[in-house]
Amino acid sequence: MKQPKPKSSVIYSGPSLIDGKPIICIAIIKSGNIKTGNAIQTHIIRSDISPMDASKSGEDYSICGECIHRGTPTDNPEKKQALNRSCYVTLYQGPTVVYKGYKRGIYPTASADDTRAIGKGRMVRLGSYGDPSAVPQSVWDALLEDSIGHTGYTHQHNANTDYSRLMYSADTKEQAQIAHSQNKRTFRVIPVKVWENQGKASMLQSEILCPASNEAGNKVTCIDCKLCVGSSIKAKSIAIVSHGTGKNMLNIKGNNATV
Repeated sequence: MKQPKPKSSVIYSGPSLIDGKPIICIAIIKSGNIKTGNAIQTHIIRSDISPMDASKSGEDYSICGECIHRGTPTDNPEKKQALNRSCYVTLYQGPTVVYKGYKRGIYPTASADDTRAIGKGRMVRLGSYGDPSAVPQSVWDALLEDSIGHTGYTHQHNANTDYSRLMYSADTKEQAQIAHSQNKRTFRVIPVKVWENQGKASMLQSEILCPASNEAGNKVTCIDCKLCVGSSIKAKSIAIVSHGTGKNMLNIKGNNATV
């Protein structure tokens, strides 16, 4: 009997492992992302609050946790999201489109078998928006069981974080060096101005530039690269120059600027 084609689906609906509030994880089966290639995209969002409202109110903690790039909550009626947000994700695009689709009921709820079928033979991006640590490991186990690889990053640095699967998101050289001494592989964003002033001197010897980045010549897509898989492989850590909508705010914040 011919199996139905996988559909973009809700692969998790339940409490966030970060703060227990209601979240969903939706796997989108097609992507036009030039950098990642046509990988499965997974959006981790609040199920009860739009991504924009969650950002503005600080309720995005449920899916972003301790990430410094969330910005500062505000009640300013003229602002639509958190102040000084330096995240590369454009909230009113992917996350909001997915949230609105979810509210319209266009995404079916996937069983564990459905989730395996979604990931089968595909590259998977864990947390296109949101931190993978907010979602139970069993969900990722199913999605990745028959996949050809994945990318994943986390800012949740605690004893329960799966660094074998996820890259440690480091915000400074010092953080990266400590993580490397603990045999964790890191992914670190370098502000544009720091890169312009220091170039490769802004990197550690234990890091390489993201091969899919402009600065590295866009040699490959994430589908072909497969380096951002945590400490499950022995390879140098990854650094990338700030990109996306938050890059200018990252320059203003000056993250990494003195290290």
